[in-house]
Amino acid sequence: MSGGGTETPVACQAAQGGGGGGGGGKKRDSLGTPGAAHLIIKDLGEIHSRLLDHRPVTQGEIRYFVKEFEEKRGLRELRVLENLKNMIQETNERMLPKCRETMQDGLEEALQRLQAANDSICRLQQREQERKKVINDHLTASEKGRLLQWEEFMKEQPQRRAEVDDEHRRAMERLKEQYAAMEKDLAKFSTF
Repeated sequence: MSGGGTETPVACQAAQGGGGGGGGGKKRDSLGTPGAAHLIIKDLGEIHSRLLDHRPVTQGEIRYFVKEFEEKRGLRELRVLENLKNMIQETNERMLPKCRETMQDGLEEALQRLQAANDSICRLQQREQERKKVINDHLTASEKGRLLQWEEFMKEQPQRRAEVDDEHRRAMERLKEQYAAMEKDLAKFSTF
């Protein structure tokens, strides 16, 4: 019962022009005639064009868009675009030069202020460097003076040490003499 086995007798019967018998034979005859094949092809072409051919739909949409754009809206978009164009031209011709001029004036003033600030900062830095140089010179001179004082002090030390040692030796001799005298006095009293 395959599809190929049933179609072959129908195709053969249609080609012979005869029918098998009964009511089903007329359907087969009408489908098998060359005119029926033409109708089937026409129906298939119509189905194909409705399902897959989008040209009529797109053409209709295009016509609708053009009608909507041109008729209903008039030249509103054109006027809007023209207004934009005029505004851009006015901006380019009038506003941009004014803005540039204002910006240049403002920038020149800011540049002058920055230059003045830079000059005053440079003067302050120079003064600070001079002050540091004076302080460093003073510190260097003070350090040299202290070094000289230290060297003098160190030169005097052996002499002072000798003086202190001499004074200490004399004090020790005096103390020895004093203790010796005290011992003699004590020796007098111990004889009692």
